[in-house]
Amino acid sequence: MPWLELSLTVRAEQQPRVEEALEDLGSLSITLRDANAETPDEQAIFEPGVGELPLWPTITLNALFEADTDRRGLSEALGELLPFLEPDQLSFHDVADENWERAWMDQFKPMPFGRRLWIYPWNIAPPEDDELAIVQLDPGLAFGSGTHPTTALCLQWLDSLDLTGKRVIDYGCGSGILAIAALKLGAASAIGLDNDPQALTASADNAERNNVGDRLALFLPEDFAGEVSDVFVANILAGPLDELAPTFAALARPGAPFALSGILKGQHEELLERYAEWFDQLRVDVNEDWVRISGRRRI
Repeated sequence: MPWLELSLTVRAEQQPRVEEALEDLGSLSITLRDANAETPDEQAIFEPGVGELPLWPTITLNALFEADTDRRGLSEALGELLPFLEPDQLSFHDVADENWERAWMDQFKPMPFGRRLWIYPWNIAPPEDDELAIVQLDPGLAFGSGTHPTTALCLQWLDSLDLTGKRVIDYGCGSGILAIAALKLGAASAIGLDNDPQALTASADNAERNNVGDRLALFLPEDFAGEVSDVFVANILAGPLDELAPTFAALARPGAPFALSGILKGQHEELLERYAEWFDQLRVDVNEDWVRISGRRRI
């Protein structure tokens, strides 16, 4: 059946309140986009990290509703919930029905990351090759599937390491892709931490589908006892990376390789200074506008 799409553009600080109002009014899904992007598909965020806000100063929210939703009633309700909205900020569009999951799966092809690691969608059978480390995912959202530069940077870094017999911590695990990739690359065990219980559920499901569920332990940060890791990776955002630096240092065994991503170019200089207190051999790698910082825990 067709759908009704409501689009509105707001300032970044207004986004959480607007999104909450749309959800309260029955929105079936909400997509966030950079209002100043040159093309409609540029830098779409389908799954922001837990507790993270988009990085754009102005944001367009596209919310889907049932086709028979009363447009006037919806506009009036939004006006009551969000008095700062002007009528000309709202626009409605009819959207034809489509199998969105199938459309995404048709576009999601096997992707290599480094020498051995591949990410495969469930609808494509991977080759039987013992030399490859293959992670199979059910494509749904752009984040957590390897298509975003920050995820790609972390996957390539993991592929570059000898993880045999190591314990890996993936802080901000989301879909679990980094922890699962580490296990496929030879890690003995992995620990995934995330603020969102739904992320832990998704990670557990993906780990079971990849036959590594028995080697992945998942925790909310407040429930984690604080075991140290042989390898540490965190793909979140610059703000939390700065705040959590002492915590991350405590979770990395002396000499342990570590990588941080979710960092925009221009944000990495301060983080390099921050992490130099505990980590050596710091280097920066860039993919599009995103940065990965890597190094080793000081001995």
